[in-house]
Amino acid sequence: MPAISFQSVSKVYPAAGKSGAAPLKALDNVSFDIEEGEFFGLLGPNGAGKTTLISILAGLARATAGTVKVHGYDVQQDFMQARRHLGIVPQELVFDPFFTVREALRFQSGYFGLHRNDDWIDELLSGLGLADKARANMRQLSGGMKRRVLVAQALVHKPPVIVLDEPTAGVDVELRQTLWQFVAALNRKGHTVLLTTHYLEEAEALCQRLAMLKKGQVIALERTSTLLNNATANVLYFKTDNALPPELAAQARTTGRIVELPASGPAEIEAHLAALRQAGVAVEDLEIRKADLEDVFIQLMNAPAIATPPPTTTAGVLS
Repeated sequence: MPAISFQSVSKVYPAAGKSGAAPLKALDNVSFDIEEGEFFGLLGPNGAGKTTLISILAGLARATAGTVKVHGYDVQQDFMQARRHLGIVPQELVFDPFFTVREALRFQSGYFGLHRNDDWIDELLSGLGLADKARANMRQLSGGMKRRVLVAQALVHKPPVIVLDEPTAGVDVELRQTLWQFVAALNRKGHTVLLTTHYLEEAEALCQRLAMLKKGQVIALERTSTLLNNATANVLYFKTDNALPPELAAQARTTGRIVELPASGPAEIEAHLAALRQAGVAVEDLEIRKADLEDVFIQLMNAPAIATPPPTTTAGVLS
């Protein structure tokens, strides 16, 4: 039985504003399963439908069509059982300003009928670096500390399925490392993790399998290693203070002084270098490397639309 199952899920929002405007199709026939024990990544640009899909999974929105199940429980028809199996860390910082950290976790435990949960609360506080904040009022915490409390609240009832919706957005390096160490340990113990993130290096390092959404459709559903191995392009990486010639600028991904140019093979690498020399572009720290997940992501997002969605295969045996 899959830990999470999305089957033919569509979501259409009514037209807003002027009469005659077209309805918005946020999700279009999305289907895939996440197996028990997987660390699964859900990726896509802003507006791709990730948050809508998570909202349907959490019961905060209703699908226009299709079914969503958590450990076999339908999130609408068997909502109480589905919620018990699910812990969700939202993007937004939502907290009660009247309670201390420990009180907030005790209240959260009570929602699931857990009356003597302090041993697990202590473990969460320690694992997430919150032990010295247990008696602090939620209003006194920094944004990063509030984010840690949200993670603790999602885990307080020991759900077998954990959903992390942009959990490291705007937080410091220490929190990111602490969070991933703790969540990776839970995953090794058998918890299923669904992660949405714009930090693709995190997805590449953590996720065994990925789904990529574009305009509400699944355009890729594959093991992370397979996606990377199928990327035939190399990347020419260098730093420069000069403007690139137009034919290279159109292909390049530029961040400040850093330039990354895709190249399909040695001949194209040499052609890029010749064009740089001819244009008088001085380069530093020149490297040739394999494409990473960010390169694959950009390539897939810029590819022409396909007529039919990819096969909705499941994970199989995890390596």
